[in-house]
Amino acid sequence: MQFDPNVKLTRQNIKELPPLCTDGAWGTEMAKRGGDPGYICDVWNLERPDAVFAVAKDYVDAGAQVILTNTFNSNPIALNRHLLANKAAELNRLGAEISKRAAKGKAYVFASIGPCGKMVMMGDIDPAVVEEAAARQAHVLEAGGADAIVIETQSDIVEAEAILKGALRGCSLPVGVSFTFDSGENNDKTMMGVSIAQAYAMAKVSGASFVGANCGAGIETFPNIARQYAACGADLPIWIKGNAGLPETDGLGNMVFRAGPEIYAQAVPELLEAGARFIGGCCGSTPDHVRAIAKAMA
Repeated sequence: MQFDPNVKLTRQNIKELPPLCTDGAWGTEMAKRGGDPGYICDVWNLERPDAVFAVAKDYVDAGAQVILTNTFNSNPIALNRHLLANKAAELNRLGAEISKRAAKGKAYVFASIGPCGKMVMMGDIDPAVVEEAAARQAHVLEAGGADAIVIETQSDIVEAEAILKGALRGCSLPVGVSFTFDSGENNDKTMMGVSIAQAYAMAKVSGASFVGANCGAGIETFPNIARQYAACGADLPIWIKGNAGLPETDGLGNMVFRAGPEIYAQAVPELLEAGARFIGGCCGSTPDHVRAIAKAMA
């Protein structure tokens, strides 16, 4: 299957896509545009849609063939902590519409669903409630024009499974799940102790269309993650979005990421050899990082 964002993705044909360059970080890019730490930038879908559009367009212009949506925190459970649960449907619809408009037929839009903010494995919330919230979120994201959904930055396998089942039930789009591996001797376990093999097995059994890793440590740790995923089987394409190194604090107290675009470009051949099919950046990565990835993949 050739790369053509005008061809509708399905849960079957997504596995036939060639390796694609995805976008970079959203949170750190929004912070550059005035977002305060801890602020729910999803609200910008309502308050500052032009700024959200600018982030998405910058990534498309840099060569991203897949861009996300500004909806990481836009499920009712996460929004309820900020008394915004009643805005969930509107924020998701607008987030999908803004990215779709920025993609302009040049990139696919994979809608972002993040953690719900509760410790599901520890019994803080019923998984059935998490599943239902995800179903509602996925339904609106599809209505807003998303081409697929990525459930990202997961560390709790019970939560990830509930969100995945809900999203699959709530929409007809391909749905993938991405975990954050930042623990263990080789950064190959989540903070809740989930291994790459466990993540792959859950994703496959539950009906995911792809599986992967994002955030966590720097991009240089991700070839090992991709290889471990590939060793689990060839049924699910591998999604990779690594951070621009670990965050540090500069002399002014600002959080900075030191890994430059060249580090990502150097990682691309190894990631492709390891089996990665979607390659991009997470926290601290910029359009310049994506431009380097796109050039290396080309």
